[in-house]
Amino acid sequence: MHRDLNDIIPPSRRRSLERDQNAAASDPVRPAGPVPPQRTGMTMDMRPKAQAPVQEPVAEEPLVAVPPAPPERRMRARSGRRFPFGTALIALLVVALCGGVLYAFAGAKVTVTPVSSVATVAADFKATIGQGDLPFQLITVEKTATASVPAESTTNSADPASGKITISNRQTTPQALIKNTRFATASGLIFRIHDSISIPAGGTITVTAYADEAGDKYNIPASTFTIPGLKGSSAFDQVTAKSDAPMTGGFSGTRPSVAQATKDKQYAAMQTTLAAELAKDLAAKIPAGYVLVPGASFTNFTPQTDVAGASGTVALSEKGSTIAAVFPSDALARAVAFKSVGTYNGQPATLKDVQNLKVTPTQTSIAPDATEFPFSLSGNTVVVWTVDPAKIAGAVAAKTRESAEIALKSFPEVDKATLVLRPFWASHFPADPQKIKVTVVGATSAK
Repeated sequence: MHRDLNDIIPPSRRRSLERDQNAAASDPVRPAGPVPPQRTGMTMDMRPKAQAPVQEPVAEEPLVAVPPAPPERRMRARSGRRFPFGTALIALLVVALCGGVLYAFAGAKVTVTPVSSVATVAADFKATIGQGDLPFQLITVEKTATASVPAESTTNSADPASGKITISNRQTTPQALIKNTRFATASGLIFRIHDSISIPAGGTITVTAYADEAGDKYNIPASTFTIPGLKGSSAFDQVTAKSDAPMTGGFSGTRPSVAQATKDKQYAAMQTTLAAELAKDLAAKIPAGYVLVPGASFTNFTPQTDVAGASGTVALSEKGSTIAAVFPSDALARAVAFKSVGTYNGQPATLKDVQNLKVTPTQTSIAPDATEFPFSLSGNTVVVWTVDPAKIAGAVAAKTRESAEIALKSFPEVDKATLVLRPFWASHFPADPQKIKVTVVGATSAK
């Protein structure tokens, strides 16, 4: 196909040329053909020139209407950003987390400081076993220490066996037994007690019994005993005794020995060890709610029979025993408060500490069957009024903070109270007292 210059002119340019040509053709002044050159003083080239080919009319392409873009696309085009869904989600999570924390820490708390008073006491008291305004209990502990030393000589010995027996009284009345009362085994061996005792009605008592004669034949295993002195009475079958451990120490003959000075040195060392062990064992046996006041215990050390050891040695031993009177903390606190705190009216109380108090017994010792314990008490302590957390919770339940504060002022044992409600917009304490936490501070029991 033949192609001319018009074929390479862009359509938009061709349309512009065609409009110019059409305008020239319609202009009456302007000739339709090419404008002849004007004559001037210059020589012009009169040679015929090649005539440009006639341009064929080009069909004009129709204009196509483009629909407008949707509003959301125009908005995205203008803004260039999307909605921050991620930021919104994080904000919701933070709000939910804060709500969860507030719920987790929600609650009602009351912190109470009880009334307390420093007491200086110097007064006489009398405690009664298991009853009365000031009751007491007796606690007994025993330990034995042994040391082996080289023999220094020999000696002739006649030692009776001994051991603990427990006497039971099934009668409805107490049973008294005098010093040297006999206890017989089934084989007829006799043991005796060295002190008078009284067994409470329906109760028991434990004492030491000694063989009636020296010799190792009394070194018997745990046994049962009758009391020959009660034979012929109804008490014979109702008062009996038994041992839970062997009787030991019975000896008659010659055996290795050491000088008394050597024994005394060993006994002193054993007493130091025994005293610490007895105190530890005694503390472990104090019942809950009871206190041991310094001076209310008695400790005795008893040398035991020497025993021949192996390879020319002597086994020395000493037994330590402690008996102590312990008091209920609340009963002792009331007794002290009545004597030394003028504003005390009998409210439940306890002692914060008893280590600065001292008991001085009226007697130099206390019998294992004692029913009374007279003593004087001196020193300083702190009496702390007892607060019942359940009563405090019940008093503030379902109340506003202001009403709860007024209610707590009616408790004489409360010195100060701090009330906490969470979350912060809560206006009332829970109606259920068990949902209210009550903490009592500064009310440590005496030890």
